[in-house]
Amino acid sequence: MIPPEEASVRRREIEDKLKQEEETLSFIRESLEKSDQLTKNMVSILSSFESRLMKLENSIIPVHKQTENLQRLQENVEKTLSCLDHVISYYHVAKDTEKIIKEGPTGRLEEYLGCMARIQKAVEYFQDNNPDSPELNRVKSLFERGKESLESEFRSLMTRHTKPVPPILILDLISGDDEIDTQEDMILEHLPESVLQDIVRISLWLVEYGRNQDFMNVYYQIRSSQLDRSIKGLKEHFRKNSSSTGIPYSPAIQNKRKDTPTKKPIKRPGRDDMLDIEIDAYIHCVSAFVKLAQSEYQLLTEIIPEHHQKKTFDSLIQESLDNLMIEGDNIVSAARKAIIRHDYSAVLTIFPILRHLKQTKPEFDQVLQGTAASTKNKLPGLITSMETTGAKALEDFADNIKNDPDKEYNMPKDGTVHELTSNAILFLQQLLDFQETAGAMLASQETSSSASSYSSEFSRRLLSTYICKVLGNLQLNLLSKSKVYEDPALSAIFLHNNYNYILKSLEKSELIQLVAVTQKTVERSYRELIEQQIHTYQRSWLKVTEYISERNLPVFQSGVKLKDKERQMIKERFKGFNDGLEELCKIQKAWAIPDMEQRDKIRKAQKTIVKETYNAFLHRYGNVPFTKNPEKYIKYRVDQVGEMIEKLFDTSA
Repeated sequence: MIPPEEASVRRREIEDKLKQEEETLSFIRESLEKSDQLTKNMVSILSSFESRLMKLENSIIPVHKQTENLQRLQENVEKTLSCLDHVISYYHVAKDTEKIIKEGPTGRLEEYLGCMARIQKAVEYFQDNNPDSPELNRVKSLFERGKESLESEFRSLMTRHTKPVPPILILDLISGDDEIDTQEDMILEHLPESVLQDIVRISLWLVEYGRNQDFMNVYYQIRSSQLDRSIKGLKEHFRKNSSSTGIPYSPAIQNKRKDTPTKKPIKRPGRDDMLDIEIDAYIHCVSAFVKLAQSEYQLLTEIIPEHHQKKTFDSLIQESLDNLMIEGDNIVSAARKAIIRHDYSAVLTIFPILRHLKQTKPEFDQVLQGTAASTKNKLPGLITSMETTGAKALEDFADNIKNDPDKEYNMPKDGTVHELTSNAILFLQQLLDFQETAGAMLASQETSSSASSYSSEFSRRLLSTYICKVLGNLQLNLLSKSKVYEDPALSAIFLHNNYNYILKSLEKSELIQLVAVTQKTVERSYRELIEQQIHTYQRSWLKVTEYISERNLPVFQSGVKLKDKERQMIKERFKGFNDGLEELCKIQKAWAIPDMEQRDKIRKAQKTIVKETYNAFLHRYGNVPFTKNPEKYIKYRVDQVGEMIEKLFDTSA
């Protein structure tokens, strides 16, 4: 059982707690009531705000829409005003630009082209929007006038600033091929840079806006004239300077250059110096054309539209190229006339030219890429013509050597080298400088399949065969000519001299190697021929030595008196020897053996034979009493006979 005191305490605690709970509940109730009141007030405020907001919206939206419309109207007005200003500006273009257009583009090209752009836009506007407007005619007229002024300015700039290239510069340009360090620097400035830029601007405008191609004709005509004058100036420079000062190069190149475009022709007997100058000039003009044409093409690509460049270039080079070809044809014609006259030294003029044309042909072909077929074929045509003429000259020369007439008055009285021989050898030696050219000439006339793709070795064999043919023809002709001489000994000396001259000439030059390509034994053959003629000549002395030879001479015993018949025989032998010796020495003294070595050899051999025979004869009969006047018959001592023979072939003795 709980004591009463504790129960009382518990009751009071419960009552106190209950009281607290009631107070808390009362506070919550009051808070809920306040919250309900606040909610009601907030709802009331929101309802009022919503009502006001709706009223505001209903008032503002119409105003906003009205403002938007006003803004749109303002923008339209501004656009309309801008368009009006733009349109009105077209009506002022003619007035604003007329003065500048009338005065022309000189000195203010940029401003002028700006005016032309405005005029063009005005033309396009009126054509699209008001084609019947008088303003259209006005701006169109102004545009045409401006275009004509630009065309005129193009012509004027080209004319004023296009000048022939000085000959010295051309020669430096040509020789630049030999000098790597100068080649890069040798770029011709045909037009000042500022002028070139103006010309390019005008060209672009005329193509793009002017719809005009006439300026391209103006361009090629002016540049064509300049190219032709440059080459003619070079030729004239050669004529004025080459004869006295040699090839006229500039000081910058004079000490550095290695050679001309091709070697100068060998000086030929009877050749005119002017002819050599003309050949040199032509060769240099060919090289000049290639270099200048290359330079012209580079300039043209900057000014002329790409799809018109090849055609314009073709037109530009025609005059200069034609002049070169005409001059080449004239050289061929002159060579043909020379062939008819049998003047083969004149024919040799085409050899250095042909060689240079063939050497230059790859550059020619490169320069002429894209030109018309007729243009490309001009140089090959000239080369073919020259090759044909050259081959004809070679063939005629060989025939002429074979058929040269045996004219007695034309034969050397002293049996020396015939003019035909020296001319033939000189001609062949001159061919050495043009072996490939001459070989190609001969090969060009071959119709065999092997000739269609001939090699340098093939042409070399042809040239070797040709030289052997000329030498063979010459030998036959000399043999025929030698028969003109009545004295077989002089005939032998003549053949000896000519054969020896031929052999020595072959040995001194590369002819011997060239002949050896097809004729290995040519040296031996000529040496045998020379020895044969020496033996033939020596037989002329038999009529002298046979008088004193041991054959048919009587044997005399010492102390036995000679019979009259025997004495007479000895006298006749001495007299025959003396007369024969004197006669031969007198005759043969006037003969000639130009080769000192051969002359000494023949004298020595003859002296040995005669002295030995005469010495033996004197030894046998010199002391025999066959006459009372021995000095009448024993006229010469042995050494005197030698001295007489030593004077053979010496017209000065």
